[in-house]
Amino acid sequence: MPRRVVVTGIGLICSVGNETEAVWKALLEGKNGIARITLFDPVNHPSKIAGEVKNFDPATFIEKKEVKKMGRFMHFAIAATDNALAMSGLKITSDNADRIGVYIGSGIGGFEVIEREHEKLLAGGPSKVSPFFIPASIVNLAAGQVSIRTGAKGPNSAVATACTSGAHGVGDSYRLIQHGYADAMIAGGAEAACTPLSVAGFSAMRALSNRNDDPEHASRPWDKDRDGFVVGEGSGILILEELEFAKARGANILAEVIGYGMSGDAFHMASPSEDGDGARRVMLNAMKDAGIGPESIDYINAHATSTTAGDVIETRAFKAAMGDRAYQIPVSSTKAQTGHLLGGAGALEAGISVLAIRDQIAPGTMNLEHPDEGCDLDYIPNAPRRMKLDIVLSNSFGFGGTNACLIFKRYAE
Repeated sequence: MPRRVVVTGIGLICSVGNETEAVWKALLEGKNGIARITLFDPVNHPSKIAGEVKNFDPATFIEKKEVKKMGRFMHFAIAATDNALAMSGLKITSDNADRIGVYIGSGIGGFEVIEREHEKLLAGGPSKVSPFFIPASIVNLAAGQVSIRTGAKGPNSAVATACTSGAHGVGDSYRLIQHGYADAMIAGGAEAACTPLSVAGFSAMRALSNRNDDPEHASRPWDKDRDGFVVGEGSGILILEELEFAKARGANILAEVIGYGMSGDAFHMASPSEDGDGARRVMLNAMKDAGIGPESIDYINAHATSTTAGDVIETRAFKAAMGDRAYQIPVSSTKAQTGHLLGGAGALEAGISVLAIRDQIAPGTMNLEHPDEGCDLDYIPNAPRRMKLDIVLSNSFGFGGTNACLIFKRYAE
């Protein structure tokens, strides 16, 4: 019998706030974190806007000499982990360390480190490359650094599945606890891809919004005037625990994880099929895992990035997976406010989904003024909505056709 898994802590950092409650408050107040890029001069870039993390100094919580040994995505992961552990009250000791693991995904990893060190190589030759280049840039070192700092000695892993990485980090951790490989996991994703090469690459794909003169309204899921997504950065970390382990230490249980689905599109390297088959199947897989049907879903936190094709296709997938019930389930996308955190998005939005259950309120979809043709569901436009939330579903999709779906439930004995 699989063990029950609960959420006891959440750490969030993104463009609208640097800790969990600040992020949640900003989302509910409709605040927007998207602005002109400051991390580099975007003057020659078609898209000059991003959801950057603001007023962030890693030296306030990481030793100064260590900061330069890490990529920015690692700083975010550590900050979010500190926040999540503080909320959970989980203490890692010599008695439990080997039963507590870390699983943090990232789509790209230390992109700014790679760009910087490559420039040094070209300008000055191999001797100018930092000895910390590799450990500061590779994807698994977010989990590695968190493990080193916390002393967690259980399963230690990372996943790089593009924009699904954070959701896979949470879902795979859920499985590890379910099947007895760990009693608790520090799980999620982190990304720091507001860099010249990253923004140029996504622009070359015609994936980004160019609404440079109105950045706060650039990300507009399901709206007919959407013109692409906005790159965001940050991290989402959840503390997952086996139920009895959490209860034994008197933990405050925020929600229970009851379902996790995965699927592959097997269609295209960057685009989903027009019928949304992969998204449909991943939601069905998650509901099957949870032992529920569409009638049980109270709210969906959608992947919806504000791309022309993606939002319509996800809507089709909702209808295919949920049937007529799709028209009765409120759906929203918080990417209108945060931008798209790529490999960190799924974990950020998993945390938001749990907070929605905790406070019985769903965040709205900002900037939804004129729904596009075919986008005809209840997208909670422009304001949060109080409602009864027992079960929430969260979607994440990534390049290569990799999909994940998480389902959370209000905790009850």
